[in-house]
Amino acid sequence: MADIIKNQLTGAELEEENQEILRQYRKLLSVCRPGTSLADRKRIRQAFNFALQAHKDHRRKSGEPYIYHPIAVAQISVEEIGLGATSVICSLLHDVVEDTEYTLADITEYFGEEVARIIDGLTKISGIFEQTTSLQAENFRKMLLTLSDDVRVILIKLADRLHNMRTLDALPPKKQLKIANETLYLFAPLAHRLGFHAIKSELEDLALKYTDPEIYSSISRKLVESEAVRNRFIQDFTQPIKKSLDDQGVNHKIIGRTKSISSIWGKMQKQEVPFEEVFDVFAIRIVIDTPEDREKADCWRAYSIVTDIYRPNPDRLRDWISTPKANGYESLHTTVMSKKGKWVEVQIRTKRMDDVAEKGYAAHWKYKESKSGESGIDKWLNRIREILKTSENDALDFIDDFKLNLFSDEIFVFTPKGELRTLPIGSTALDFAYSIHSKVGDQCLGAKLNHKLVPLSHPLKSGDQIEIITSVKQKPKTDWLNYVTTARAKGKIKSALKEERKKIAEDGKEKLERKLKQLKIENNQENIQKLVNHFKLQAPLDLYYEFAVDKLDIKDLKAYLSEQDKGGIFSYLKNPFAKGPRADMPEKEQYDPIREKLKEKPDTLLIGDSMEALDYTLSPCCNPIPGDDVFGFVTINEGIKIHRNNCPNAVQLMSKFAYRIVKAKWYTGKSIAFLSGIKIRGIDDMGILNNLTNLISSEYNLNIRSINIDSNAGTFEGTVMIYVNDTQHLNNLIRKIKKINGVKQVSRIGK
Repeated sequence: MADIIKNQLTGAELEEENQEILRQYRKLLSVCRPGTSLADRKRIRQAFNFALQAHKDHRRKSGEPYIYHPIAVAQISVEEIGLGATSVICSLLHDVVEDTEYTLADITEYFGEEVARIIDGLTKISGIFEQTTSLQAENFRKMLLTLSDDVRVILIKLADRLHNMRTLDALPPKKQLKIANETLYLFAPLAHRLGFHAIKSELEDLALKYTDPEIYSSISRKLVESEAVRNRFIQDFTQPIKKSLDDQGVNHKIIGRTKSISSIWGKMQKQEVPFEEVFDVFAIRIVIDTPEDREKADCWRAYSIVTDIYRPNPDRLRDWISTPKANGYESLHTTVMSKKGKWVEVQIRTKRMDDVAEKGYAAHWKYKESKSGESGIDKWLNRIREILKTSENDALDFIDDFKLNLFSDEIFVFTPKGELRTLPIGSTALDFAYSIHSKVGDQCLGAKLNHKLVPLSHPLKSGDQIEIITSVKQKPKTDWLNYVTTARAKGKIKSALKEERKKIAEDGKEKLERKLKQLKIENNQENIQKLVNHFKLQAPLDLYYEFAVDKLDIKDLKAYLSEQDKGGIFSYLKNPFAKGPRADMPEKEQYDPIREKLKEKPDTLLIGDSMEALDYTLSPCCNPIPGDDVFGFVTINEGIKIHRNNCPNAVQLMSKFAYRIVKAKWYTGKSIAFLSGIKIRGIDDMGILNNLTNLISSEYNLNIRSINIDSNAGTFEGTVMIYVNDTQHLNNLIRKIKKINGVKQVSRIGK
């Protein structure tokens, strides 16, 4: 989004800027495909001039001319995604309709229908992260509809987001955090799903830079410090492989690739080890240049050569050549033991496979002509269309289902006849039934897994063969929603339950009408809505259903009348702090008065845009303590909850409920003890527990809430819950504990 500012530059500065704009434009032309026709280059020049004129008064938050951004987006589209001339034109024009007085009709007139359609898609989805969830989901649906129609919309949007992330330093911290979490929530998984590994990794790294700058800086520094040693190791490791491949006449290149910072951090968390103990900080990639009909054989031939030199780990072989991932990714992965006693991951693929892995969807089209049948990316787009058809109105359910089904990894299972089916990880026998046909799912009684009877909720794993047992008397049940993970199954079950509920609700409607008449309450829309609000239901249909199944009766109506006499129903509707959202107030506005409401009790935490001292509770999911970077989240029933910026739930909270996030900052005027926890591992030795408790209680004078140590075959592992004053206090204690003889690892719980 562009900012309009008055031009206060001198003539020399303006000339310097114009020269830089021209230099960037020429650089863009130089990276366009060599085959770009003269006519296309003329259209690109026309688009550049059009965008330059449209954005002449616009500047970015950094103060740079705004035109730098569309040029950079166009360059990413070509150089890193592999798109063509039409996408370059659309990238240059992508913000014109949204930020200037030019309209879609102007774009159509100057650049034609195709460009206008893509610009329209980009303009529609520019508001995807609006302040209310329902708007967010609607824009998300629009994005997906456009994606299934013309994927270039999303590819340009990815390029746009990548450049925004690369230039995020110019924005204020709160905005940085929001955009970084949005990126982690949707854009990085979408890049992954479309096969753009490099872009996905960079987006995750840049997001980590703002969500957890301390971790990002620490890993970056250690990667730089260990670079020379790593390069020597890679050189020594690859030399015998290269010689053997050359001797056998295999046309290849070997690349040593350091893993992304976010990937290394993920391994540190998952394996609970420091940076120095992550064994696969880098991977070796062998890229073979071979004809397509020999790809599989030559990749296995290279695998044989590598494993003749180094011993492989049999549990770490991944064959994505025989069964490619849904985003088109194909490769052989193995982990081998080097001569220096370190495990090394080796990836083996062909030039075509490498192209698809790096350029994703765009490269897929380049090679599509030589493939027969439906590709993985086509199947994925069809699944998007299916989810859009079967999705419920609930915005959060829709986004969660989409992420779960389209951004997750897959399992491969078989029908009784040996037909291969792909499902998301975590799918159950009931998900499989619905993947065959909605009727099979609706009538599913049970399943046979590898010829053994299992319940509907049984989770599947790759290689399973499933046979579904059906009955015409069977109907979907409410608890089935707990048995399924796929959007298709959830949508079909909800649809069937809704139809059944509607039938029952019809009887309940008649029943309620009789009760209202009996109590002389007028049966009109206003009164029905008041009852819906009073009983904390979602819609009139739910009210009728509750009466039909006797969960509500005339005594509840009488109680409602008596509350109304006391002002109950009306005070509820006027009270923004009543349990649950108000029906007559937009969702965002429900939470704005809370800042005013919670000004009563100053404490050690300052919260809100003007940093008022407010009451709060500390979230148990991440146990923040003073010194942590934190934010406030306005809940419906529990006031403001404080989370750490790197809390596991931060990504979802900031992406789904941005309007309920408030700034938070520690005020250290008072010394208060906060509960925190540390995890300790080491060699079991006489007196180690005594040394630990003495250090914490005597030397640091801290209260221990609980201590739990388990010893096993000469090692110990334990957790200590203690009360500390702030982050620095805790970090000093951790450093001291690490010096105790026998202690090998100490880390904060939740970090």
